[in-house]
Amino acid sequence: MHDQLELWLRPRACSLPRHATRERIEQLTVCDTTPCKPSRPPIVNPVDETGAPGVGRRPVTAAQARRASRGWWDADADRYQGEQGEFLGEVDFLWGPEGLREVDAGLLGPVRGQRVLELGCGAAAGARWLARAGAVAVGLDLSAGMLRHAAAGTDRSRVTVPLVQADALALPFRDGCFDLVCTAFGAIPFVADSAALMREVARVLRPGGRWVFSVTHPIRWVFLDDPTERGLVAVHSYFDRTPYVEHGPDGVPRYVEQHRTLGDRIRELVAAGFVLTDLVEPEWPAGQERVWQQWSPLRGRLFPGTAVFVTHLPAG
Repeated sequence: MHDQLELWLRPRACSLPRHATRERIEQLTVCDTTPCKPSRPPIVNPVDETGAPGVGRRPVTAAQARRASRGWWDADADRYQGEQGEFLGEVDFLWGPEGLREVDAGLLGPVRGQRVLELGCGAAAGARWLARAGAVAVGLDLSAGMLRHAAAGTDRSRVTVPLVQADALALPFRDGCFDLVCTAFGAIPFVADSAALMREVARVLRPGGRWVFSVTHPIRWVFLDDPTERGLVAVHSYFDRTPYVEHGPDGVPRYVEQHRTLGDRIRELVAAGFVLTDLVEPEWPAGQERVWQQWSPLRGRLFPGTAVFVTHLPAG
C-alpha cells in the first residue's frame, strides 16, 4: 500500500521519506508547508484595551488561519479525543454529532477497491472504516497532534492506513489519482479560501470521481454556540461571512472558523466542476440525549446542525 502511495504523490520540492514507506508508519509526513514557528513575526491584530484574550468576528489572512488551525488542533488533540473519541469510534465513519453513520447512510456509494482520500481525517477513524470496508484509503490532516492519535488508533485497531500531514489547499498527490474524497467536518471550515479547496479536490479526483463532505449547517451561524435555550435566539446575520476568531492576549488568532451560506457552497462546487446530487440534513435521532458542544437534543429537534454535500465530477 505504501509503495502504491508513492506512485500517487505529486513531484514536489520535498518528497516522501523513503524509509517511512518500508516500516510500520506512525506518522507519514509529506510536504509540510506550514511550520509551527514562522520565520518572520506573525501579523498582530488589535486587541481590546486590557490586552485580554477574546472572541469575535474579524478578518484574518490565509496564513493566520492556517497557523491558528494547526496550532489549535495540535494543542487540543488530547482533550478532543478524550472527550469525543468514544463517540467517534476506533473504526467508524460518522457524518456529524447527530450520529449518522456511513454504514447506515451509504452516502459514499460502493467503496470496495476504490482509492479514497479522507481529508482532514483527525484521528482517522473514518479512513480505518474505509480500509476495513475494502477501500484503498489514505488519511490526511494538517495537525501532527491529531495524526498522533490516528497512529495510536492504528495500533489499537490493527487497521493500517497511510497518514499524510499536509495542507488541504496544496494536496501532495498527482492529478486524478483518487476515486473518492471525503471528510466529516474536516478542513473546509478552517481554510480561508474554501473555493480553492474545492478546486484542489477536483484536481486529485479522476473523471466521475465523488466528493462527499459534511460541515456545520450554515444556519447555525446565526445562533450562539450554546446548547441551551440561549442558543435558540438568532443574534448574527446569516449573510455575515466574517470569520469567527478566538485570540490570545497578543491578538494573534488561536482558533479561526469560516462561514459560507448554502448558496456560497453550491457556487463553489459548481465553479470547481462538481455536480451536486444530494444535500442531506440529518435529523436529531429520537432517544439521543448526548450534548456535544453546541449540538444538543433541544436545538437538534428544531433546526439542522449538519449539512452533508454529495457530489461528483462528470464522467468525461
